[in-house]
This record gives sequence, C-alpha cells and structure tokens, in this order.
Amino acid sequence: MQYYVNWRMEHWRQMGDIREMLITPRQENLNKIVILNPKGGCGKSTLTTNIAACYARRDSTTAIMDYDPQGSSMGWLQRRSEELPPIHGIAAFKKTMQATRSWQLRVPNDTENLIIDSPASVSHDDLRELTRDSTSILVPVLPSSMDIHAASRCIADLLLVAKVDRRDRKLAVVANRTRKNTKSFGMLMRFLDSLGIPIIAVLRDSQNYVRSAEQGIGVCEMQPSRVKKDVEQLDKIVSWLDAWPQRRRDVTSASSTRKPSSGGRSFLSRAHFGSA
Repeated sequence: MQYYVNWRMEHWRQMGDIREMLITPRQENLNKIVILNPKGGCGKSTLTTNIAACYARRDSTTAIMDYDPQGSSMGWLQRRSEELPPIHGIAAFKKTMQATRSWQLRVPNDTENLIIDSPASVSHDDLRELTRDSTSILVPVLPSSMDIHAASRCIADLLLVAKVDRRDRKLAVVANRTRKNTKSFGMLMRFLDSLGIPIIAVLRDSQNYVRSAEQGIGVCEMQPSRVKKDVEQLDKIVSWLDAWPQRRRDVTSASSTRKPSSGGRSFLSRAHFGSA
C-alpha cells in the first residue's frame, strides 16, 4: 500500500513538472512544432530529430525540447558532431537543483523553430498546455491495429479535449515505417483517409533512419544517392510545416465568417469514449 501511495505522489509530482515546463516565452514568430502520440515506439523522436536536422541544414536557428524520459532526442544530439549545423537541446525531462526550472527550460530568443518531442501518457490538462500556441501538430502513426487504435484516441483528444480546430489546418498525420503493398499499409491508409486530416508524408521502413540516429545526423545529411526517397518525404513534411504563417493568416481572415462545425465529431467521439 505504501508503494502505491508513493507511486501516486510521484506520478502527480511529475505531472506538475510537465505543466511547469510547458511555460515558454511567447514569441509570435516562433514555429512551435509538437510531435505527439501517446503510443511508445511510434517514431516521435525519429521525426523530431530529422525535422530538426532539415531546419539546421538550411541555417535556421533550431531547438529541440525533449520531454520523453528516455531522452532519445537528447542522446541523438550528444552523438552529433560539432562540425554539423548546431541544434540547441533542452532536456525537459531532467531535473536539477543547480538552476531554476524556468532557466533550465528557457528557449533562446533567436530560436526560429522549436520541435517538441512529447512524452507518452499525457493527461488532458497537459495536452491542452502542450498544444497551446503551437503552429503545427504532427501525429506519427505505425501500420498496426494497436497503433491505429492509439492514434484514433490521440486525435480524438486533440479535437475534443485540446480543442484543436481542424479548420486551423495545423494538425497532420505522418505514416511511419510503412511497407507498401502490404495489408497493414492498406489498413493504415484507409484509417487515415477516414479522419479528414491531411496525411502529409509516408515514411518507409528504412535502415537509413537507424543509421542516421546512431551517428547523430538527419537522413538529409547522409549521402544523397542513398536517401533520395526518404528525403523526398521529409521535404514534404518541412514544406507543410513552413506554411504555418499562411495557415494562420487564412484562419484570421476567415474567423469573422466561421460557423460551428460538427464534421467528424461522431466518429471521433466513438473512438475516444469507446476505447479503453
């Protein structure tokens, strides 16, 4: 019983730390990209590091904020050579007595792109805070029934709990580790098509992502002839992310004529409340 009480206290303490770390300086020109999916092993860190590498490669000031207790993104940064374009790392999952929490989690003022590698099992309150002021939210999904089930709950929570409006066009899905012409791939694509949310890229199941992670580089920084197909899909993701200012302007101009919409709500309600 004492173990259970201690576990509960530790759980709520960690949740409080998550909400605290979500407080970042408000920068109107900051491209805040949230990589989100409660399912472990879906490729959040892989997507985070490769997007960061793409931005750094074109001399765009980039930072990664890693909330995942496994610290995969921070481990990748530690393996990254100093000769490569720099990427600022914020180990949000760590706690230190050497500095205040706000100082430890500060985002450099010149940061143009902040990519957030989110933790698993985010509470509803933390989900709202995590996605607040985000410019883009990416949900990586693997081609398996378990991952599709987890993704449906995640997207339902984003729309119904975090109140992410699909008309803002800042939510998108990335199909990850896919193998075309397989039953699992067909099942995944049918599910994604049913959501009415854009599928901006289809990443294949490639060893290029494994090798690049081991070296602390992005796929875009590998030998071009070996990664052409992979880079094509990553370019699609970055191009969609780059369009966030135009999406925001479109939302602002349309806000005066916008009407409430319930499109897709019934499906998402069933996906959220009917799962356990």
